[in-house]
Amino acid sequence: MSDLAGEAAGRDAADELAPLRAAFDLDDGAAYLDGNSLGALPRAVAPRLAEVVRHEWGRLRIRSWGESGWWTAPERVGDRIGRLVGAAPGQVVVGDSTSVNLFKALVAAVRLGGPERDEILVDAATFPTDGYIAASAARLTGRRVRAVEPGAVAREAGPRTAAVLVNHVDYRTGRLHDLPGITAAAHAAGARVVWDLCHSAGALPVGLDEHGVDLAAGCTYKYLNGGPGSPAFLYVRRELQHRFDSPLPGWNSHADPFGMEPGYRPAEGATRGRVGTPDILSLLALDAALGVWDGVDLAALRSKSLALTDFFLRCVAAYVPGDRVTSVTPAAHAERGSQVSLRCPGAGEVMAELVRRDVVGDVRPPDVLRFGFAPLYCRFADAERAARELGEVVRSSRA
Repeated sequence: MSDLAGEAAGRDAADELAPLRAAFDLDDGAAYLDGNSLGALPRAVAPRLAEVVRHEWGRLRIRSWGESGWWTAPERVGDRIGRLVGAAPGQVVVGDSTSVNLFKALVAAVRLGGPERDEILVDAATFPTDGYIAASAARLTGRRVRAVEPGAVAREAGPRTAAVLVNHVDYRTGRLHDLPGITAAAHAAGARVVWDLCHSAGALPVGLDEHGVDLAAGCTYKYLNGGPGSPAFLYVRRELQHRFDSPLPGWNSHADPFGMEPGYRPAEGATRGRVGTPDILSLLALDAALGVWDGVDLAALRSKSLALTDFFLRCVAAYVPGDRVTSVTPAAHAERGSQVSLRCPGAGEVMAELVRRDVVGDVRPPDVLRFGFAPLYCRFADAERAARELGEVVRSSRA
C-alpha cells in the first residue's frame, strides 16, 4: 500500500460523515465522483416510491392530495431544502425545473426595478441555459444583457442595473464566487441579485438569509440526490414575497386555486412561485432522498469537501505527470466549490478509460475532466484511486 493509500484509509476511518455512505445504494467497487451531475441513490427512495404508487396513488387516489399531503408538498419539501441553503421556513418552494425557476426569478427581479434600470448583468462564464434565460428575460422586459466577470460586479453594477444573475459555483472550473460580496455590491447599486445554486446546494453552506440574497434557484438532482429530473427549487426572500411578480402565473399560485376565477390573484408567501400541478412522484422521491440530510452539520460537510479536494489535488500531483494535466480549480478554499477540474489533452478518451476502470467523473469540452466530491458518500480512498488510475491512463496514452 502506498503512503497516500494508507493516508486515505486512515482519513476514512476517522471521518465523522463516513457512516452516511451506508444510506446510499453504492457499488463499493466503483469510485463515483460525478455527484455534481447526478447524485447517488439514497436507499430510502425506492421503498417510499413503492408506498406512494401502491397506497397513496393506487388506493387513496384523488384523496391523497389532502390525506397524504400532496398539495402542500412543494412548500414542505422546500423548507427541508431551505435548511440546507440557509433559508428560514416559508421562503423556498419546490417545483418545475431550474431553468423555469430562474426565468421566474430573473423577470421578477427586473420588475422590482424602475424603468430607468435597463440592463441585466450575467457572469461571463455562466452555464449556457442561464445565458439563454437572461436573453429571453431581457427581450420580455425590454432590457439588454451585459456579461461581466463575477469579480467585476462590484464595479460594473450601477444605476442602470436592474438585476444580476450569477452562478454560485462555476460548472466548468469549480470556482466558488463571492456570494456575500456580490450580493452586497448589487444592493449598493440598487439592483436585485439572483443566484444559481445548482453546484453549491448540498455541497457547502450558502447562507441566503444571512447575506440578504433576493432570489435564488437550483436543481436537486446533483448534491441533493433527488434523482434524474427531480424538481428544482425557488427561493424568494420573505421581504420581497408580496412584490414577487411571476411571469408564469398559474392556478397553483392563485390565492384561491379551486375558485377557478378568470382573474389572477397571487397567493401569499413562497407559494407565489408555484405554477401548475406538482410532479408528485418526483417530488416525493426527493422528499425521501432529503432524509439523508437530517442532522447533518453543514460546517462538517464543508470541512470534508475541502479536505477531499485538497487530498485529491495532492494525489494528482504525486501520481500524474505534471505536463499532462493542469488544475483549473482555485487552490484557495474561499474560491473552491466541491469539485476539481483538470485540463487534460484528449479529455474525452481519458475519461472514457477511467469509466471503464470504474472511476466515474465527466468531461466538459473541449478538454476539462471534472471530478465532483459529494461529501456525504465520497471517500478519501475514492480520491486516491481516481488520481492513481488517472496517472496510469495518461501514461499509457502517451506510450
